[in-house]
Amino acid sequence: MKRISLLASFIGVFSPIAHAQSAIDLAPITVTGDEQPTPGLDLEQQTASATRLGLSLRQMPASIAVANRSDIERHGAQNFQDAANALPGVNASAPPGFGGFISYRGFTSSQITQMFNGINVATGLARPVNSWIYDRVELLGGPSSSINGAGSVGGSLNYVTKLATRNEMAAEGRISYGSFDSTQTAFGVNHGLSDPTSDIQHYARLDVSHTTSNGYIDRQENDAWSVAFSLLSDLTPKLSHTLALEYQDEHEDSPYWGTPVLNPKAGELKIDRHERFRNYNVDDGLYEQRIRWVRSIIDYRIDDTTTLRNTLYHLDSQRDYRNLETYQYNADNSAINRSTAYLVRHEGTQGGDQFELRHESTVLGMATTWAGGFEYKVNGTTNNPWNVPANNSVAPDHFDPGHFYDLPNTRQGFVKDKTNEVTTKAMFVENHLAFNDQWSLVTGLRYDDIDLDVTNHREVTASNPRHLRRDWQPVTGRAGLTWQFLPTANLYLQYSTAAEQPSGTQNFDVSTGKQWEIGSKFDYLQGRGSATLAAYTIERKDFAITDPQDPTNSIPVGQQSSRGVELASSLRITPRLLLEGNIAWVDAQYDEFSEKNAAGIVVSRKGNTPTNVPDRVGNLWLTYDFTSDWQGGVDARYVASVYADNANTQTVPSYTLYGSFLTFKVSRHTSITGRVRNLTNEEYARFAHVSPAYYLGEPRAFELAVQTRF
Repeated sequence: MKRISLLASFIGVFSPIAHAQSAIDLAPITVTGDEQPTPGLDLEQQTASATRLGLSLRQMPASIAVANRSDIERHGAQNFQDAANALPGVNASAPPGFGGFISYRGFTSSQITQMFNGINVATGLARPVNSWIYDRVELLGGPSSSINGAGSVGGSLNYVTKLATRNEMAAEGRISYGSFDSTQTAFGVNHGLSDPTSDIQHYARLDVSHTTSNGYIDRQENDAWSVAFSLLSDLTPKLSHTLALEYQDEHEDSPYWGTPVLNPKAGELKIDRHERFRNYNVDDGLYEQRIRWVRSIIDYRIDDTTTLRNTLYHLDSQRDYRNLETYQYNADNSAINRSTAYLVRHEGTQGGDQFELRHESTVLGMATTWAGGFEYKVNGTTNNPWNVPANNSVAPDHFDPGHFYDLPNTRQGFVKDKTNEVTTKAMFVENHLAFNDQWSLVTGLRYDDIDLDVTNHREVTASNPRHLRRDWQPVTGRAGLTWQFLPTANLYLQYSTAAEQPSGTQNFDVSTGKQWEIGSKFDYLQGRGSATLAAYTIERKDFAITDPQDPTNSIPVGQQSSRGVELASSLRITPRLLLEGNIAWVDAQYDEFSEKNAAGIVVSRKGNTPTNVPDRVGNLWLTYDFTSDWQGGVDARYVASVYADNANTQTVPSYTLYGSFLTFKVSRHTSITGRVRNLTNEEYARFAHVSPAYYLGEPRAFELAVQTRF
C-alpha cells in the first residue's frame, strides 16, 4: 500500500459540498481550435455512448468518465489506449494477437465493448491508433447492452474521432521527436468552404498523423498513418449532413511478442533483466493493418422538441501476421525454445445503419424525454490461418533470429478457413422522467435479433459442415433513479443487464450479466472541485466452461462476479494549481469455472481471480502554471499485481510509473513541451501472456514536441 500513498492522497481534499456550477447545453458537434474545454472533471459534458437522451454526466444515474481533447493533450496520451488508461479503473494494453486488451471492473476481452464513434465493431480493430485524430474517449461502467448492443458486461469504451465544426478557420499542427527515434508529424485544419451569404454552408476538416519508431525492443520498427476527413453541410437551418472518411495504415517489422520468464515458473514470475530488450521473433516477422471507414450522418431538427439522427456506415479492414510467437526457457535457463509459427490474414467488413429519434414533452406536468430507434448491421470476418510448431532452440543472449519461411513446414500464401457473418437487427427505447427538481428516473430497453452464419472453406466433414447457423434474441435493459438532494450533489441507484453471444460456433444460449450500482456526483469547495463516487456488484452467468464429466466437451454453466469502488476527482487548489486523480478497487472471482490443466485433467477454478485483472488501479496528475508562459506537471500511475494463470499460482508484480512535463508558450498559438515518461525506468509487464511471458512496457523515455494552434 505504500506505493499508492501518492495516488490516494488526493482523497483528503473532499470537504462539505457547496455552490452549484451553471449547466452548459453542449452542441452535438465538438468545437476545436482555440476553444479548449476547461481542465478538470466536467460533469456538464455529454456522451452519446452512455445515452441518447442528451443528458449530462451529472444527470445520468450511471458511472461515466470522459477523457476529452484537453485531457488527452495535458496528460500526453500518445494513442487512444493511453487516453483510456487515464479513466477510473481501466487497464489497457496492446499485446500482438489481442488487438486492444482491456481489463475493467473485473472483466476482460469481449466482456468490454470497444466502439468507434458509437459503432460496435470487431475487437481486432481496437489496436491503439495515434491520438491525434481523436476528440475524446468515453467510458460507461458496467453492463450496457441496452444502449450499446450485445456484450458490454464489464463496460463500454467509445473512441470518438474529430469532426468538422462550424469554425470559419482553425488550424493546428504538431511535430515531436523522442527516445527510440520516435517521431510524429501531424496537422489538422477546419475551414468554411462557402460564401457566408449562401443558403447552404459547408465546412471541412482534415487531420493527418504520421508516426515512426525504432521501438524499445530490438529490431521492432513501426510506421503508421492515420487520416480523418469530414465535410459538414448545413443544407437548411434544420437539416445537416456530415460525410466522414477515415484511413489507417500501420506496418511493424519484427513485432515483439513478449519476454520469456525464468524457471521455476511459480509465485512471482521473473525475467533476465540483461535480456530485457531482446526480440526472439524471426527477422522478417510482420504485422500490418489497413482500415477504411465511411460514415454518412444526417441530423434533422423536426421542431423545438423533436430531433433525429441517422448514421449509415461501411468499413473494411485487413490485418496480416507472420511471426514466431512463443518463447520459453529450458529447464536450466540456458536456452530458449521458440515455437508457434503463425501466418494469418484477417479480412473484415461491416456495414450498417443506426437511426435515433429524440422527443421532449411533459406527462402530468412532469418533463420527460424519449429516445428510440433501430440498428441494422452485418459484420463479416474471414480468417486465413496457417499454424505449425516450428520448434527451435537459441541462446538467450546471442542468436540468429532466422527467417519465417526457413522454419520447418511453413509455406507462403493464404488459404481461407472460415467466414463468420453476424447479422444484427435491434430496436431500443430510453426515457428520462423528471418527477420534480430533485427526483428523476432513467429507463431503457433493447431487443436484439442476432444471426450467425459460418461458411467453411476447407474440407467438409461431419463435425465441420459447409454451413452452420445460429441465432439469439436477447432482451436487455436498465433503470436508474437520481436524487439531487443539493444543487451541487446527487445520489443515484442503477440496475442494468447485459447479454453476450457465445464465442465461435458454440451452440449455446447467450450468457447474461447484471449489475447493481450506487453512486454520487458532486461539486465541493465552492465549485473549485468536482468528484464522482461509485460502488457496484456485477454477476456474469452461463458462459462456456470445460465439462468435468467430459473434458472434450464444453457446457454453458460458468459464472463469475466482481464488486468494487471507483473514485475520481479534480480540484483547482489555487488558480495556478490543478489536482486530478482517480482510484479503483475491484474484487473479481470465478464462481463456477472448470478447465483442463497441463495434464489434461479438469479442475475447478472456483474462487480464483481471472488473469490480467489488477485489484487496484490509480492515476494522479498535478499541473502548475508557473507563469502565463510556463506550465509544468508530474503524474503517477499505479497498477496492482495480476495473475498469469487461472490456477492463480503465477503472478506478475505491481508497478508504479512516474512522469513529468514542462511547457513553454512561445506565443499565443505555439508551445514547446518536454516530457519524460517512466522517470524511474521501472521494469514492468503491461500484460501477462499464458506461455507465460512478460509483455514489457516502455522504459524511461524522453520527448520534445512543438505544437501550434490558430
